[in-house]
Amino acid sequence: MRLLRFLRRHPILAITPLVLAIAAAVTVRIRMQGPYRDYRVDTSWVSQAGPEDPLWIGAAKRDITPNLAAYDAWTDADGNSEFEPKKGDTYEDKNGNKDFDFVWLGGFSPNRPAQGVNDPLWARAIALRHGERTVVMVAIDSVGLTHERFIKIRKSIDHAQHGIDHLLFSTTHTHNSPDTMGIWSHGYLPFRFDHDYIELVLDRCRQAILEAVANLERAEARYASTLIEPTGFVRDSRKPKVYDQLLGAIQFTRPGTEETIATLVNWGNHPEAMGSKNPLVSSDFVHYWRDGVENGLPEPNGCAGLGGLCVFFQGSIGGLMTPLGIDVPDRDGVTVHTEDGVGKTRALGENLALRTVDLLRHQSQPLSDHRLGLVAKTVFVPIAGTFKYPIMLGIIHPGWYDGKAKTEINALRLGPIEILTIPGEIYPEIVDGGIESPEGGDYPGEPVEVPPLRPQMQGRLNLVFGMANDEIGYILPKTQWDTKAPYTYGRDSAPYGEINSGGPEAGPVIHRECLQVLEKLHALWKP
Repeated sequence: MRLLRFLRRHPILAITPLVLAIAAAVTVRIRMQGPYRDYRVDTSWVSQAGPEDPLWIGAAKRDITPNLAAYDAWTDADGNSEFEPKKGDTYEDKNGNKDFDFVWLGGFSPNRPAQGVNDPLWARAIALRHGERTVVMVAIDSVGLTHERFIKIRKSIDHAQHGIDHLLFSTTHTHNSPDTMGIWSHGYLPFRFDHDYIELVLDRCRQAILEAVANLERAEARYASTLIEPTGFVRDSRKPKVYDQLLGAIQFTRPGTEETIATLVNWGNHPEAMGSKNPLVSSDFVHYWRDGVENGLPEPNGCAGLGGLCVFFQGSIGGLMTPLGIDVPDRDGVTVHTEDGVGKTRALGENLALRTVDLLRHQSQPLSDHRLGLVAKTVFVPIAGTFKYPIMLGIIHPGWYDGKAKTEINALRLGPIEILTIPGEIYPEIVDGGIESPEGGDYPGEPVEVPPLRPQMQGRLNLVFGMANDEIGYILPKTQWDTKAPYTYGRDSAPYGEINSGGPEAGPVIHRECLQVLEKLHALWKP
């Protein structure tokens, strides 16, 4: 009775909980809808100019390194790279807001603030034009960006004004870049997420795209590929042992010269050689690879660089492809790097640079067919498991479509080169074959994701870009899905991978949609 009398005297207090509940429900509903609910991509074309008509190339880059001076500085008392005030860690409150404002590094575990910069992060763009068609490909030194971010960039550019037919994005997945997903910023708390940095990245991408188009010039091209042996380069940390061994490279030069405009490289490995205790911003081995290709490496066992702008596009890294736990030989021919850190990271990147430069100089072949072809399609992937409810509530990857998330698949053709884009970390078994149905799997039976994708591609060089236009996590073969005992391959517990996946149906759907996109491209492409 006293409560009722109190509420009658203070009616505003009686309706406040209801108002808050309604506001919360509306907010969740908006987040579930997503910012671009009606956005769809469904396009297919082949440039109509002749194969011998000129190829035009433009390249540009923009620095997306966070300015650490604009954030709070901190002292790590116990050296474990995590911010733990209870263990004596302190910080300098530069802006006086009585809160710790750090650059939270993405990848590994949450609560890993940066303490410095090893090398800059970049957004790097290559524009391709043939006849009336133009595609711009952008690689971003980021742990991952979700689909709505890329849609925002596309919508911020007047495609007709700049003559752009399609924008294709991929992130390098470096584990030493700011959290751009909202899941590593100090214990998963959303209010720690740095929205301002996201806007910086999107704006710098936009600048790089427009400059690349403005820089378009006539070009020639050469391409080559080789197989990278795992030893000293990559480890598959989960059975079965299947790798993305294909290193593909394309060099674009000014006609009649060896002056490089840009070099595109593609291979699959997690950029995490710096290790989980690393406190430095870095693009990891990708930095040393690109720098070696561009500027060369000094003796001993060095090489002259190709010049121009080197752009790395990530490959198939599920499964899980990693430089952790391997020994990496130094190019000096003497040192072997056994510990994670700058030394191993540098050696891995430099070894890749040496392979790339030698490959393009001695084994490449000229590109005589300059035609461009594209099929791009919006697809919907069933979401279950760990991220079902965060996605449903719009905390990450906003946009819920009756149990599915909206994403995208592209197939791009440049003469004899074919590129397939995958919106996450796909297992090489789905790309190159080798899917197993191990005893103890949650979904026994014959492999579902067959035939493998790369053999269905029809280029002389077939590249697969992972982390492209989205990050929906690991894309597993369904028969290898394993969350329930008994576990596969004699394990005592569930393997890592499923916890960061869209679910057991993501692999089959992505595989099926990729085959359909490739089939459509092949129907359009005439020899």
